[in-house]
Amino acid sequence: MRVAVLGGGLQGCCVALALAARGIGVTLFDRNDRLLSRAAIANEGKVHLGYMYANDLSHATARMMMQGALAFAPFFQRHLGLAGDSMTVSRPAAYVVHRDSQRSPEEVSRYLSTVHSLIRDASDGRSDAYFSRDLSCEPRMWTAAERQAEFDPEVALAAFDTPEVAIDPVALAAAVRERIQADRRIEVRLGHEVLSVEDGDRLEVTLDTANGTVREPFDHVANALWDGRIALNQTRGLRPNRPWLHRLKYGVSFRLPADAGPPPSATFVSGPFGEVVSYDDGLTYLTWYPVCLQGISDDVTPPDWPTYPPEPLRSQLVKGTLEAMAQFTLALRKLDAGELQDVTVKGGVIVAWGNTDIYDPSSELHRRFEIGVTSTGRFHSVDPGKLTMAPYFAEVCAGRIVEDARH
Repeated sequence: MRVAVLGGGLQGCCVALALAARGIGVTLFDRNDRLLSRAAIANEGKVHLGYMYANDLSHATARMMMQGALAFAPFFQRHLGLAGDSMTVSRPAAYVVHRDSQRSPEEVSRYLSTVHSLIRDASDGRSDAYFSRDLSCEPRMWTAAERQAEFDPEVALAAFDTPEVAIDPVALAAAVRERIQADRRIEVRLGHEVLSVEDGDRLEVTLDTANGTVREPFDHVANALWDGRIALNQTRGLRPNRPWLHRLKYGVSFRLPADAGPPPSATFVSGPFGEVVSYDDGLTYLTWYPVCLQGISDDVTPPDWPTYPPEPLRSQLVKGTLEAMAQFTLALRKLDAGELQDVTVKGGVIVAWGNTDIYDPSSELHRRFEIGVTSTGRFHSVDPGKLTMAPYFAEVCAGRIVEDARH
């Protein structure tokens, strides 16, 4: 059996690994000149346990995210040989209630407590389920003194400890590339842009390459494209019955000066805010929604937004993000944008259902559970929603393909 995986982001690479582990030959196509070179490395790398989605009172998003989070480290342990406690992860995130939050501190506290109970049940006591971290302790509200030591108390109305971490997406991408390169069952075709997938005796994939247009037959096709997934699905008759948005959001990463104290990892909820991701080695990632959101499109295929912004936008993002977040994160006030080391500004497309932005408390962007693998015959479309879900849905997709082959 021959399977085409379309898209060399994290979802496509995970599908390829899951299929290869089942003894299936895979051809992995990507339009770029390197795997995992765009949205996969342009995010904070948060492996969501569900704490962020306090606006989804059904807890459906939390239940979905924790499935992905609890499958994340075990997937890479199996396929990359990385132990959960050996992966480069951030300091655990505090969830901070901003004064303009769409939820009160009391509502966030109740939500976190409920999600924690769901996580504890879902993990079933497995110590290796989430980067070998203890998931038994309920989120703890910080004391007023603790909060005032890290944040402006006029802005940060409450803060809660959680075990949730981010994984360095650049380090993960490097490990995944190396593993795929070493797997003889995976053939990588870079510089191949997918044009269509058509029915025949087998599925015919048409691609634009440096040598012109080519067509190749496959037994199964997994559509793991990111910003091109919806457009390709429509050519297959998979037309969404709901609106969607593509958003371009940038983030700023850097290494702290040697004499600088690290900021706490913090996620600000709920609404158009952002987060700080802090690593023990001084690597720090910032994103602040009002500054870093630089584009919105409801087109089937969004504009070809740059992963790395040109000047003067790059400098504006660094300065604007640091200044905005330093207003209430005390450790950031001591930093000078001109003295930061290894500064990188990267942006990626966020693909989500809904037609209103995150400023709207009822926006579908606050809910991420209507995602997953849609299969029509031998064509499989994978919508991960968030980085967290990529390994989980990769196993689902690979399992469907193998089951079909058995019949």
